[in-house]
Amino acid sequence: MTRSLTILGIETSCDETAAAVLRLKDGKATLLSDVIRTQLEEHAPYLGVVPEIAARAHAELADLTVAAAMHAAGISYAELDGVAATAGPGLIGGVLVGLMTGKAVAQAAGVAFIPVNHLEGHALSPRLAGTCPFPYLLLLVSGGHCQFLEVRGLGDYTRLGSTIDDAVGEAFDKVAKLMGLGFPGGPAVERLAVQGNARAHEFPRPLLNRPGLEMSFAGLKSAVARVAQGAETQAAKADICASFQAAICDVLSEKSARALAVFDAGGGETRFVVAGGVAANKAIRAALEAAASANGARLIAPPLRHCTDNAAMIALAGAERMAAGMLDGADGLDAGSRPRWPLDEAAALSAPVYGGGHKGAKA
Repeated sequence: MTRSLTILGIETSCDETAAAVLRLKDGKATLLSDVIRTQLEEHAPYLGVVPEIAARAHAELADLTVAAAMHAAGISYAELDGVAATAGPGLIGGVLVGLMTGKAVAQAAGVAFIPVNHLEGHALSPRLAGTCPFPYLLLLVSGGHCQFLEVRGLGDYTRLGSTIDDAVGEAFDKVAKLMGLGFPGGPAVERLAVQGNARAHEFPRPLLNRPGLEMSFAGLKSAVARVAQGAETQAAKADICASFQAAICDVLSEKSARALAVFDAGGGETRFVVAGGVAANKAIRAALEAAASANGARLIAPPLRHCTDNAAMIALAGAERMAAGMLDGADGLDAGSRPRWPLDEAAALSAPVYGGGHKGAKA
């Protein structure tokens, strides 16, 4: 394409209210603005995200955040080519706020509305900072997801393996909560782990010796809970955090090596992308870097700001879909919110790795 596209992106799937304006031309993305408003103070007393509080905060912040992003970009709504917003998966109250805000702006501006899968935003996030052509192997690690995917192209995703219970970020947050380390839990565990001895406790590495790419972290979390009952000093807690994080690193690096062994790069460079909030963890990044190097691959990760939830990745996903002519319906205004929305829907339906219920497979 030669015509540039200017897209407003909106992200409200969890506890960040975010808006960004991105311009895409000839496959190159340029961020014009990138605004992220957190809800740390609102959720800190509860040591975790409370969905009802998050939804109310999004409702209060959404229009202000969009206005701030447009002002920072220095453009008018008339200069937009489209509006993209997360339509799922995520906390349904927050998703609804962002979705309705995006639809309202798109209608007022007379432009297309593009519903975006939050996970696709993460999958494409390394393309924000530089060249990351298809195909590549993706490890998506966040608070609610942990899975390996082949990314063959826009909208072309194949699940290779996934956690069968807790996601990595979920395990970090639960360990932080049971040890009273504060909120957000993942960064708190990482900070304390630096002070501890990673060999102090021999925590289990679930499914490490079982073939395949499935993972499990619920048993590891339970093992930490038993040991943490007797931990009263800061030093004792630091040893637990370090040992817990080391177990996570061992599982992810070994499973990554197996995934790289089966991934077909098509004869070119093997690119291994890690994305999602947990990709900001320095110890995990180092372990994955070593696994990639040992298997002849190049590790690619988004900048730390774009590992956690952000609207820049949503704007990029919307822009790339618009550029490729992959819009849903005439204008996307009939799109609904989806609390669960796997990237590889065929695999999720035919072989769900865990969970179920009236809303369908969790992964």
